[in-house]
Amino acid sequence: MNALEEFADQVQQRLGGTVIGMRELIDALVIAVVARGHVLVEGPPGLGKTLLGKTLARALAGQFKRIQGTADLMPADITGVHVFDEASGKFTLRPGPIFAAVLLIDEINRAGPKTQSALLEAMEERQVSIDRQTYRLPGEFLVIATQNPHEFEGTFPLPESQLDRFMMRIAVGYPPTDDESTVLERYGTIAATQAPPADPQSRPVTAESLAAARACADAVHVSAGLSNYVLALAQASREHPQIALGLSTRGALAVLRASRVAAGLRGAEFVTPDDVKRVTPWVLAHRLALTPEALLEGRDARALVTALLERVPVPR
Repeated sequence: MNALEEFADQVQQRLGGTVIGMRELIDALVIAVVARGHVLVEGPPGLGKTLLGKTLARALAGQFKRIQGTADLMPADITGVHVFDEASGKFTLRPGPIFAAVLLIDEINRAGPKTQSALLEAMEERQVSIDRQTYRLPGEFLVIATQNPHEFEGTFPLPESQLDRFMMRIAVGYPPTDDESTVLERYGTIAATQAPPADPQSRPVTAESLAAARACADAVHVSAGLSNYVLALAQASREHPQIALGLSTRGALAVLRASRVAAGLRGAEFVTPDDVKRVTPWVLAHRLALTPEALLEGRDARALVTALLERVPVPR
């Protein structure tokens, strides 16, 4: 078992004691943490997305903060403000919730475009500019944002620049009956409505373990043919007649980085096309802007991703 597999196993153990099911989402979060990416989660409310974010922050020994997206949310509510300290006679920063290791933005599409733009610099450069001063964010800064795709009143669609900064978008559906039955048994009491206590036997994943996992992922070999395969997928998305905006260079890098981690998680020493095909639906679908004609025809971005994977020749 390599360092990357050990890291994933440690995270799975710590999340498995609190979070029931959500295997695909947990796998995507592990890939995002190792690849330094952010995750957009789509799904109905009440499925445990907030609990997952809190548990992940605890597993990584990081601080967790939550922002509730609302129409009156302002950028300063996220980044923080400078306030005058009478004792020192100077302005000091009162940091906002963005200064956290794991930041959960609940219903991000309910915040206005101006507020959403406050996240662009933080997600890309891991820093915040406030009153012409720049402040660094924690090195393990991770954004988990949620949005409900079934609600349209009072929402603001995320702009392409915002969507492109999310490495992955994961769709969360209702859990299987067995998992939901386990949830009812474990959390069905009145006392269980409180936040679950931390397991004293569960130790956070160390920074050294995460660093070793990232080094292991970087050691996974990517052939020239595989890189050309990723570029061919990007080019095919840009030339597709039903796609107005294809995969960006940032998106192609995200596919490559996520594929490295996916290959390392199965103990491989090199990336294969199957690794690319596994992560591409997570990385590519939310970055595609469909043409008006495709929208009128009811085409879905996920279906177009499948079509692209079938069209582009796989390198031998």
